[in-house]
Amino acid sequence: MSHPRATLCAIAAAALLSACQTAPVQPTAPSTSAEEVGEFRKGSGYLNGYLDRKALPDSLALVPPPPPPGSARQAADLEMHQQTRNLRNTPRWEQAAKDVNLKFPEAAGVFSCALDMPISHEATPHLNMLLRRTLIDAGLATYKAKDHYKRQRPFAQLGESTCAPKEEAQLTKDGSYPSGHAALGWAWGLILAGAAPDKADALLQRAHAFGDSRMVCGVHWQSDLEAGRVVGAAAVARLQADPVFQAQAQLAKAEIAAARAKGLKSDRSDCAAEAAALKR
Repeated sequence: MSHPRATLCAIAAAALLSACQTAPVQPTAPSTSAEEVGEFRKGSGYLNGYLDRKALPDSLALVPPPPPPGSARQAADLEMHQQTRNLRNTPRWEQAAKDVNLKFPEAAGVFSCALDMPISHEATPHLNMLLRRTLIDAGLATYKAKDHYKRQRPFAQLGESTCAPKEEAQLTKDGSYPSGHAALGWAWGLILAGAAPDKADALLQRAHAFGDSRMVCGVHWQSDLEAGRVVGAAAVARLQADPVFQAQAQLAKAEIAAARAKGLKSDRSDCAAEAAALKR
């Protein structure tokens, strides 16, 4: 699989360089056009979110400090990390490597098995756009705390390798707490559960596993994931007041209903393998 050349940490750093950014675009009606929405950073492939950056949740105010060295919570983090090392070179490790990728169109398929229908620009353009834009909203919301605490990641602290070797050089420069992947994964799960409440349990289980993949991979501590999910939920709460998000969420819900009426099922051939891998 291909790993993203620009992770959330690289995107957040680029946000400080105005010359490299396109101006945020907020269309008056939900759009499925990447060109109309605009890229967060030119050439990155990541689209502008729905929220103005000033409206993002304050992660530094929302989550407590990471566990201090020598604390019981830090010891629990280390114990959980050591347990996940047993998953190296297993199907769960391979799934964690797949969950690294935040690039679309591949990332659109993360919840396809749980939702039991295709998710793509072609099949469900509004649902696809909902995921693409909220990735930035939830992921960027973690950076106020990340940049403040600058917590070292497990693999860097312990001198280990990860399931995503191409990410390691960048991740050593990026704070571990809270987890951006866990934040956006949990946000995606909550948003999709609202659009398809009958699949809420499966969708939230997949969202939780998506965050856990970062611990399995060796790039996050368990407490990073827990804090990330708090920030992701806060981002979803903020999005409830955004009219463009709300309108696009309703259109996505209609797409789900239409796909079901047509009897469409997930177009992924590995749903059974994914389900087995996630039962670690």
